[in-house]
Amino acid sequence: MIYLDNAATTLRKPQTVIDAVVTAMNSMGNASRGAHDEALQASRTIYDTRCSLAKLFGCSRPDHVVFTCNSTEALNIAIQGAIHPGSHVVTTDLEHNSVLRPLYRLQEEQGVRLDFVPADRRGQIDYRDFERMLRPDTGAIVCTHVSNLTGEIVDVGCIGRMAREKGILFIVDASQSAGSIPIDMEKMGIDILCFTGHKGLMGPQGTGGMCIREGVEIRPLKEGGSGVQSYRHRQPEEYPTRLEAGTLNAHGIAGLGAAVDYILETGADKIGEKERSLARHFYEGVAGIDGVTVYGDFTTEYRGPVVALNIRDYDSSEVSDALSQDYGIATRPGAHCAPRMHEALGTTDQGAVRFSFSWFNTMEEVDTAVRAVRELAE
Repeated sequence: MIYLDNAATTLRKPQTVIDAVVTAMNSMGNASRGAHDEALQASRTIYDTRCSLAKLFGCSRPDHVVFTCNSTEALNIAIQGAIHPGSHVVTTDLEHNSVLRPLYRLQEEQGVRLDFVPADRRGQIDYRDFERMLRPDTGAIVCTHVSNLTGEIVDVGCIGRMAREKGILFIVDASQSAGSIPIDMEKMGIDILCFTGHKGLMGPQGTGGMCIREGVEIRPLKEGGSGVQSYRHRQPEEYPTRLEAGTLNAHGIAGLGAAVDYILETGADKIGEKERSLARHFYEGVAGIDGVTVYGDFTTEYRGPVVALNIRDYDSSEVSDALSQDYGIATRPGAHCAPRMHEALGTTDQGAVRFSFSWFNTMEEVDTAVRAVRELAE
């Protein structure tokens, strides 16, 4: 199998990640639930991973790195816990349902007013639209860093400067950028950075989290066991315990810590450069094929390692199934949980076939995928 569905989850992981999970499952107890060696080992591993993530993302305080199951949970906690009822929020057409659905819920249940920065037929946005949409009562800007459908990179530094100047909360979905695009929360003006462990970070599924700027307050989405302050009626107020009710996935976090250390040692910029070169090579191979439509703006080299396309008027699921069954190539068809982006691209009925590349893919695999697309188009 040639695995080109890395925007959904990376299949190939560094061996150190696998080893860390196996070791953790054989040695770890429950963090913060005892003073014996096994519990302390879990606590140390979790803390070390917080430190590694803080270093990777430019978060000033490791204790403001909060673990969740994935970026969906992180975004729900951030959106529902930091945005106030009745406030105004600006977001974009590029967003995943992990952003859209919590915002729609706040709109329906708490009177939050939404404005969407539109995307054009190439999936591009105009940053002047942010300036036009910001109002005195704007409480938050929520946006993705990289489109999971077209790979367009959003200039979060530009948006962060706007937000910081006006005192507006800035929440960023880094699901598609963490691990392959350098991120510095302080320099980019990001207040809450939400990430998942199983995509570009090359960690296990069931891991993710958020990094929170000092001074930002988030209401807990859930409350329960914490291992500390057990006689309080409410969840402890200190980060990260405030947002981490229940037993953490210490085994997965051990793997995530190993993955982040691998990225810190290798370099997110180096990883991203290789992934972008693979995606560019694939794009150049398929863009001129008769009957193939590629979505997104490829006039710039700096973009996410994603290429979405359609072949003639074939349903995207039919094409993806043929790639899998006939060529052994794994891709992702359909709507990709990005409905507004498909509306902008005009692909709501057909969907799109997404090819997404990782550090462990090769040029030979890309060439095979190009040949497969050519043969299917013919």
